[in-house]
Amino acid sequence: MGQRLAAAVHVQHPTTAEWLILQPGEEPDEDLAATITNPDAWEPDEDEKGADDNDSDRESAALREAEQTPAPKPAPAPEVTSELMPAPAATPEPEAKPARTRTRTRKQADA
Repeated sequence: MGQRLAAAVHVQHPTTAEWLILQPGEEPDEDLAATITNPDAWEPDEDEKGADDNDSDRESAALREAEQTPAPKPAPAPEVTSELMPAPAATPEPEAKPARTRTRTRKQADA
């Protein structure tokens, strides 16, 4: 009995060069199986299944332990104080020049 696929696989048939889509659970012929090089595409062998179960049990235990450990609390944000910046020194306004008073000229006075 050949290996079963664990995932869908796109392969090119070695003799016809036709593109094929093999579905999970299928057992491809040896010539097609030889073209599938990704080990994750295959279901584990019966012999390896027992070894994988022990590995997955260890991984599950590690995950459970990690879930039980509470996450550390984040450090409090630094307190922001609102110190007012001193206002820039006031620049004295230039003294206003006295308005020029116009004197009436003789022509304006006669009119």
